[in-house]
Amino acid sequence: MFNELKKYITKPELYAPSTNKFWDDDHISKGLLDAHLNPNWDAATRKPEFLDKSVNWISKIAPSSQYRFLLDLGCGPGLYAERFNNAGYSVTGVDFSKRSISYAKEQASLNKSNIVYHYQNYLTIDYVEQFDVITLIYCDYAALSIGDRLILLRKVHQALKPKGKFIFDVFTPLMRKAESSSRPYYEESGFWSEKPHICFESVYQYDDEDNTELRQSIVLTEETVNCYNIWDHFFTKETLLSEIQTIGFNSFEFYGDIAGKEFSDTGETICAVFTK
Repeated sequence: MFNELKKYITKPELYAPSTNKFWDDDHISKGLLDAHLNPNWDAATRKPEFLDKSVNWISKIAPSSQYRFLLDLGCGPGLYAERFNNAGYSVTGVDFSKRSISYAKEQASLNKSNIVYHYQNYLTIDYVEQFDVITLIYCDYAALSIGDRLILLRKVHQALKPKGKFIFDVFTPLMRKAESSSRPYYEESGFWSEKPHICFESVYQYDDEDNTELRQSIVLTEETVNCYNIWDHFFTKETLLSEIQTIGFNSFEFYGDIAGKEFSDTGETICAVFTK
């Protein structure tokens, strides 16, 4: 156990992988779903009143009467997808958590919603001019490396019909964290494990051209050591525009959040609307 733990005492190489599943870990996925569904917590999905405001705004800039077919990437348990469905869109949702997709399908059945859900890594989608709107909500875009972001952008561009819109949000550099470390101990179950555990938590910053941030959690139980590496990036309007302009979108707009707030250079988020 000691020798295993020694592997993680130094700053990891850029994009070093996790040692265990995250989205589909049986225990962690329960906590993630609980976080999505907690109406008082912004940890995985924003609060219900913001979701309502966001869908209302998207329905104004891309009304379902003109932009009928909507693809929600990283749809989680379908909280946005259900609202989009109620707003008149024909909705497809894609997410890489079996537990969240299962919950979304159950809710669609209960609500008699005509939503199609796929358990899938959205980097592997292969649609061709099938959707009028594609959404990627709550800063998922920034969790990808530059190489994966460009893969996703090309797939999104291919999947959109002419005049289709890609709507997504990112965090700005104001949300970047200082490097830090902590060692909380959990006597019982916690987010990372159902057993008593110590969580060696660190934030690392990298000086690569992408200004990458890593939030690392090394979870030590009596029997196991697991390392979870969560990568992140932060954008200004200029860096976001220079990255996406290479793909071939015809026009763009920026807002302060994905509910249509006015853009500000001092904001914590940017919402981008790119039109094919």
